[in-house]
Amino acid sequence: MAKAISVRQKKRGRPKTGVTPAISLRLPSESQKAVEAWAKRQPDNPSLSEAIRRMIEIALKSGRD
Repeated sequence: MAKAISVRQKKRGRPKTGVTPAISLRLPSESQKAVEAWAKRQPDNPSLSEAIRRMIEIALKSGRD
């Protein structure tokens, strides 16, 4: 009997791009513009996502409830 040919299954779907869970956010255009303006004032001009993460960290560190 001839040896069977092995077939590899292709991976399907989009590959993982990050290690943290993605969160979707609806943001009014005024708020988005304010975040983008804040980001432009930063020395490294972060992306919108990075600017939002930084602003959240700043708010959490402030200790205000």
